[in-house]
Amino acid sequence: MSDAPGAVATRLTGAAALEERPLSAIVAEVDLDDGRTVVVKRGDGPGAVRAEAAGLRWLADAGPVRVPAVHGHDERWLVSDRVPAGRPSPEAARRFGRDLAALHATGAPAFGAPPPGGPRDAYIGLAPMRNADGDDWPGWYAEHRVLPYLRTAVDDGTVRPAEAAVVEQLCARLPELAGPAEPPARLHGDLWNGNVLWGEDGHAWLIDPAAHGGHRETDLAMLQLFGCPHLEQVLDGYQEAAPLAEGWPDRVGLHQLFPLLVHAVLFGRTYAEQTLSVATRALRDQ
Repeated sequence: MSDAPGAVATRLTGAAALEERPLSAIVAEVDLDDGRTVVVKRGDGPGAVRAEAAGLRWLADAGPVRVPAVHGHDERWLVSDRVPAGRPSPEAARRFGRDLAALHATGAPAFGAPPPGGPRDAYIGLAPMRNADGDDWPGWYAEHRVLPYLRTAVDDGTVRPAEAAVVEQLCARLPELAGPAEPPARLHGDLWNGNVLWGEDGHAWLIDPAAHGGHRETDLAMLQLFGCPHLEQVLDGYQEAAPLAEGWPDRVGLHQLFPLLVHAVLFGRTYAEQTLSVATRALRDQ
């Protein structure tokens, strides 16, 4: 059985492939004889494709945000729509903020709940991400998001044991620092700028989710961590639709601990230093 992207697209869609164009080591565009152009992506971990497909469908089922339709998948490959590229604009960014607020408001059964049909053992990028249910965000976030990656970073030598104490101290104080309790939101879960595509239709499209139930401020904190075009307009649109709880700017660092530690585990010491800086500042400012 061929693993060429064109052959994969034909097998999973039933349409003949006319041309394929590699976009990266794991992603290609394929033109089909029925007029569609699809994206074929290879998953690199057990359950990764199933998690991504379930996440895309869960986000799509919510309605407000645009995500590529899934046309087929197996344990290794995912075939989805190609998003025709446009340019970001202040209007599109404000609309994206409103749509993101509406997505979050559709909710999730619990913090850590996976999408229906998605595995508990999922991924965020190339890093494993365990989806375990919780009903208390500070405790769940510390136990299932921050501390597992902190332990891995210490075991790998990326974070020194003495340095880890700063993050552990912050986790212990999360109940008093996390702000008012909120219900679980339906999160994209890996919302950095590279996973926001600005379509020619004037809308933002979301790809590559690590979808789960979480705190809505986490998606927004990741957008701020890695940058996003017209971020001010995104936040304005969000606040118009669903105002954030008072003091949310002071909590951005708390929500950035998770993606920073994931990056420390995957990419090394630079992100570990950024994690420690964020944790130290969060403790100092409270």
